[in-house]
Amino acid sequence: MEYRSQKIAHWYFKIALLLFVLQVIVGLWLAVNYSFTVPQWIVDKFSFATARAIHTNLLVLWMLLGFMGGTYYIVPEETGSEIFSPKLAWIQLVALVATGVVALIGFVFGWTQGRPLLEIPRPLDLVIVIGALIFLFNVGMTMIKAKKWTAIQGTLLGGMLFLALLYLFGIPFYKNAVIDWYYWWWVIHLWVEGAWELVTAAILAFVLIKLTGVERQVVEKWLYVELGLFLFTGIVGTGHHYYWIGAPSYWLWFGGIFSALEPLPILLMMIDTMMHVKQRKLKIKNPLTWTIAIGCAVLHMIGAGVLGFMHTLPQINYYTHGSQVTVSHGHLAFFGAYALLNLLIFYFAVPQLKGIKVYDDRRGKIGFWTMSTAMTLMAITFGIAGVIQAYVERVLGMGYMTAQSYMQLWFAVTLVLGVIFFIGLLFTVADLFTMRPAKAQK
Repeated sequence: MEYRSQKIAHWYFKIALLLFVLQVIVGLWLAVNYSFTVPQWIVDKFSFATARAIHTNLLVLWMLLGFMGGTYYIVPEETGSEIFSPKLAWIQLVALVATGVVALIGFVFGWTQGRPLLEIPRPLDLVIVIGALIFLFNVGMTMIKAKKWTAIQGTLLGGMLFLALLYLFGIPFYKNAVIDWYYWWWVIHLWVEGAWELVTAAILAFVLIKLTGVERQVVEKWLYVELGLFLFTGIVGTGHHYYWIGAPSYWLWFGGIFSALEPLPILLMMIDTMMHVKQRKLKIKNPLTWTIAIGCAVLHMIGAGVLGFMHTLPQINYYTHGSQVTVSHGHLAFFGAYALLNLLIFYFAVPQLKGIKVYDDRRGKIGFWTMSTAMTLMAITFGIAGVIQAYVERVLGMGYMTAQSYMQLWFAVTLVLGVIFFIGLLFTVADLFTMRPAKAQK
């Protein structure tokens, strides 16, 4: 580790991992609700809607903490200087975690706005905005003082800035439901298929350069492509949601086709780097980190690109919109694009922070392959359930509960896969918390 202020990133990583564990536990409870009849007294105390709000908001919180921690690790190395104010980074971390805890407890007691993924009440929204402003000020001042700019830090800062600005559109409540959902999609879609894509590209580019030693310009050229596609496909891609709030039907075509192109530069960046590594016979010191990078690019493309494109084609989306097919696409896309991205920067940075040159990756391999396999299979089982749901409900016109009875077997299989995924996650978390040097280094 070269810069002392990078240590703050380790705490962001640790808390993010713990929140990830909690998110998966709540996800397993949701799978239990789908697979079995839960006693009414439990439902009265802890409803499915409450559990779902906790599950999805934990997703957002732990991923954002991972992104921010990764930024605090990357920026010193990119600028060649310490973080402007480590104290502000600590204040920001405490504020965001405290807000998250209060919000989750509040959900249990019905303190919520009710909008999916944006359930956090208005007073807590303001705290999050303050935390985001502290983060942007801290990172921005680090870059300004250093007077050194790279494509990676520019893309990273741009993604985070856009992420913060978009959040503001989700704070007001509009009486007209169509307008309210219109701006809701500005936040949700342009977060995950816009701002987060830029963050993904920047972090992946940084790790690939450091991990392989490939020239910066080889990797950075794809960042410019990502920026272009973000402007021309990410924004237009939002349109595949507009059809369902009364916008003209042409939006479904534009949105479905354009949004599928967004992960493409990240996959091409990975392929290009792999070709350079192979041609020059470069040796990767920590193969697991390299494997996670490949997994991130591949599952990102499959989950977000391939499944997203198939799901948003007008002829298909007419039947599958809001079904378990959406859940299939969402789970694999989020895991491939963002969960693996966070694990990538964790596995790259933690050894550096602990002074380990080559780490023992046995537990990490078990964790990665277990989680990746289980999540891929879960995407399939969710997809099968979604196709059944679409056919029974939207083709045959049967009732919601009738469709649920036909889907129950696949939910039970998904629950088993969820348990396997959780076991893999525990291996990963234990490995990152207690990382050890490889035997050859002892």
